[in-house]
Amino acid sequence: MKVKMLSRNPDNYVRETKLDLQRVPRNYDPTLHPFEVPREYVRALNATKLERVFAKPFLASLDGHRDGVNCLAKHPKNLATILSGACDGEVRIWNLTQRNCIRTIQAHEGFVRGICTRFCGTSFFTVGDDKTVKQWKMDGPGYGEEEEPLHTILGKTVYTGIDHHWKEAVFATCGQQVDIWDEQRTNPICSMTWGFDSISSVKFNPVETFLLGSCASDRNIVLYDMRQATPLKKVILDMRTNTICWNPMEAFIFTAANEDYNLYTFDMRALDTPVMVHMDHVSAVLDVDYSPTGKEFVSASFNKSIRIFPVDKSRSREVYHTKRMQHVICVKWTSDSKYIMCGSDEMNIRLWKANASEKLGVLTSREKAAKDYNQKLKEKFQHYPHIKRIARHRHLPKSIYSQIQEQRIMKEARRRKEVNRIKHSKPGSVPIVSEKKKHIVAVVK
Repeated sequence: MKVKMLSRNPDNYVRETKLDLQRVPRNYDPTLHPFEVPREYVRALNATKLERVFAKPFLASLDGHRDGVNCLAKHPKNLATILSGACDGEVRIWNLTQRNCIRTIQAHEGFVRGICTRFCGTSFFTVGDDKTVKQWKMDGPGYGEEEEPLHTILGKTVYTGIDHHWKEAVFATCGQQVDIWDEQRTNPICSMTWGFDSISSVKFNPVETFLLGSCASDRNIVLYDMRQATPLKKVILDMRTNTICWNPMEAFIFTAANEDYNLYTFDMRALDTPVMVHMDHVSAVLDVDYSPTGKEFVSASFNKSIRIFPVDKSRSREVYHTKRMQHVICVKWTSDSKYIMCGSDEMNIRLWKANASEKLGVLTSREKAAKDYNQKLKEKFQHYPHIKRIARHRHLPKSIYSQIQEQRIMKEARRRKEVNRIKHSKPGSVPIVSEKKKHIVAVVK
């Protein structure tokens, strides 16, 4: 004999306190909820609209420099500390939580061309137009001591960039050639060059730490192996690359910021074709930096804006700009992946949220659950036209908007001309070149 009986667990419907919300039992049988999809669509639409309503990414402006900010560096151990170098030779150390300058150093005569921190965070290095490399203590001088560098190396030529090894007491500088230095010596361990043009940027790989890449004014991106003290290979593009940045999660991937308004993500094992071409800027891209997650990167442009790109997408998901912000020269993504810093021509360092509508501070468990639920709804309905239009829309300055329209017309004219040339030529005589391969001139090994 079967006996059916009701069994209820009090934990499912009894409130923990009188102030708690009433718990409502729910039956998940789909036949009882025929309008689930329309209801979720409305919720996704509301979540998308609210995301745009609460999108207020700008947090703070750090002012104090008396000339344009030329370079930025992060402290490897302390999230709140950043360093900045200006065009008048001044270096400032900032505290982001207090949003003020905690130390000022007159480091060089002329521009501070590059700044980097030691992997342990005890000191940092600067290079400038006065042909010197200087090492400074991260902590300020003691009572009665003068502000002096720990070491000074006088070079033969102007250095245009510097980067420190991720694990060893070794750093690299670039100028007319790439020099590898030991911290204890005043002469480079080895010098590497491939070509005769000046090199603008050098970066160590954070994963395979003996690899480094550089970009030169003759449109080259050159990869070096520090163990063999020789260049490995180089790729030549249509226009000059300003800087590169390695993906911190994938050893072989790096992104190059180019003068032709695009960014190119390469796999160093196959340099003849970029993995992705990122197109949205309307002026030269001056700097690029990866998120610690390796899934996104931020780029700074001459057109007075910064953009955030997913690694696997050709279009940016976000664009940040203000009325007062001028040409953005340098950009950095903080080590906790939450904030972005940029330095620009008008002497300010700006702090932005990486996710424009993210709520700062401690979230309750219910807020976290609602946030996750809304995120899943937005992903589920992201391709619906109305939701897609609202999520994608951004207000742009008039100058950028008009340049986008102009470049769209120019691109369409080039495409139409190419189609007509193929149509009226002998079959096979005009090769069809993909967008990815158009900008690669040659790969030299």
